Amino acid sequence: MVSVAFDDSAVAELFDDQVDAGRRPEQFARIWIHTHPGASAEPSHVDEKTFQRVFGACDWSVMFILAREGETYCRLRFRTGPGGAFRIPTEVDFDRRFFGTDLEAWAQEFETTVEPASFHLPAASHAGGSTGETQARPRYEIFNDLWGSFDPQEEESVYERPL
Repeated sequence: MVSVAFDDSAVAELFDDQVDAGRRPEQFARIWIHTHPGASAEPSHVDEKTFQRVFGACDWSVMFILAREGETYCRLRFRTGPGGAFRIPTEVDFDRRFFGTDLEAWAQEFETTVEPASFHLPAASHAGGSTGETQARPRYEIFNDLWGSFDPQEEESVYERPL
């Protein structure tokens, strides 16, 4: 029950800012890093379709996934010569700062640019059926309906519970 969408105007603004800073697209728009909410970092079919649609025309591109429980997946794809792809071993060191680390600025950017989405589900009638109407609900409420309350301290991943 997790989804992601990019704001096209925000992506265009990022490109403008980077080009204005003297960078070429191949210097900043080849690596897609995202997270998965569960234990698995394996790309979903949506990940694969997005990677192909957005980065398929690039000479080279990288998809990196970090799962909630620390598993990683990284693949380099290239189109030069005969083309190909291969996995890259990765490790994340959360304790090490690097050039450009600005946690406060990142937190501020997250707060101003990431917006929660509401999913529309049929509203239930008193008889237990659907009224045909939809109601907007925060995504965490839908998650809780399906899985129950989420306790991040639980040992068992809530994403691996049977429905």
